[in-house]
Amino acid sequence: MASLAGILKRKGYRVTGSDQNVYPPMSLFLASLGISVLDGYHPDNLFPAPDLVVVGNVITRNNPEAVELSRLLTPYLSLPQALKEFAFKDKRSIVISGTHGKTTTSALVAWILEKAGMDPGFMIGGIPQNFQSSFKLGQGGFFVIEGDEYDTAFFDKGPKFLHYNPSLAILTSIEFDHADIYRDLDHVIESFRKLIELIPPEGLLIANSDDPTAAKEIQKAKCPVDTYGLSGSGRWSAAGISIEEDKTSFAVLKEGEEYAKVTTSLYGRHNIGNILSALVLCHHLGIAPNTSSEAVGSFQGVKRRQELVGKKREIIVLDDFAHHPTSVSETVWAVRNRFKGHRVIAVFEPRSNSSRRNVFQAQYALSFDGADRIMIPEPPLMEKVPPGERFSSSRLVEDLRKRHLQAFYFPNTDQLLEELVKGCRTGDVVLFMSNGGFDNLPRRFFESLRG
Repeated sequence: MASLAGILKRKGYRVTGSDQNVYPPMSLFLASLGISVLDGYHPDNLFPAPDLVVVGNVITRNNPEAVELSRLLTPYLSLPQALKEFAFKDKRSIVISGTHGKTTTSALVAWILEKAGMDPGFMIGGIPQNFQSSFKLGQGGFFVIEGDEYDTAFFDKGPKFLHYNPSLAILTSIEFDHADIYRDLDHVIESFRKLIELIPPEGLLIANSDDPTAAKEIQKAKCPVDTYGLSGSGRWSAAGISIEEDKTSFAVLKEGEEYAKVTTSLYGRHNIGNILSALVLCHHLGIAPNTSSEAVGSFQGVKRRQELVGKKREIIVLDDFAHHPTSVSETVWAVRNRFKGHRVIAVFEPRSNSSRRNVFQAQYALSFDGADRIMIPEPPLMEKVPPGERFSSSRLVEDLRKRHLQAFYFPNTDQLLEELVKGCRTGDVVLFMSNGGFDNLPRRFFESLRG
């Protein structure tokens, strides 16, 4: 929504918004654009009456502004509808989809196109460090968009990505997620199947063949399909992977033959897969291998994706968006392998709509094996989850301890911070993971180190 607000502002519209809780980096981003955000929802926020209202998918039909919107009969659109109308109506869309890796892959594809002189437009669910913006209108013929499978709006329960007219698409993975709107994995697969069906015969689908569900579903595509993976099952793969504290290097192979060599500041198997997918796409767009590999080398990542908050007293502080059990596990192991010889402290907030439900209770107990110390607070907003479906942080800690891991439960973030400051020591890598603001804990902790 912040990105869309920025796009509309750049196109010359007057833009305002309402939100319950705006936090960095998007709060700072909106302020830099001169877009005012009203705190909380109230009917008066729709006066004077706007010409158009864009309704985000967190808004229920009982939201006081939604009720007032209905009374006023003011025109309204969902975010995907507005994007299609105002951002890429006359462009070919590149849709980056999948349960994991969408934001980093979208940012990387946009950066390679930018470095190739193609001036792409894009909208990404994070802020790429190279652009310092989550959106760009662009004058080129392509628009890169992060294709989210979450529902569109209270008046449209279909996934967002079905609105994006995919010309080319990347599919990174298909796993069960968003337990608040999907019944099970089959329900999730239905949505991705619809996306695959939308890609026209003259389009292209690039998929991670290491993911068994994705590998099965791409067989139904009516467009050409190309594949990548780290297991060797795909047409494209990586070899000679070398991980150091400041860089990752590997060779990109196309059907077993070296296509390019890559050196990147990104790390972790998941990011190697993200890079492969981007290079495959850009190959099909006719971008030279050396142009793509140079762009990967200068790519600085995305805020809150393994982002370095800072280093003080030889303590490294990282902030990451991981919340699904697979993402948590991949991120923890990526940090473990990158910072060999350091103690890794994983601080995890189970905040997403799925994380706060017990659907992943057992799976989370297997997600922290790469950490030396694990710290987990009581989840926020638990009152929004039915009592019989609620996740338990204290039970997760018990399960982790049964597996002989050092895990600690805290009733709130203040107590967690106090214990973290007290127990941290020189050389530690402290990894914060949450898909929300986490009470600004990563930066509060870093400030305590400076003090």
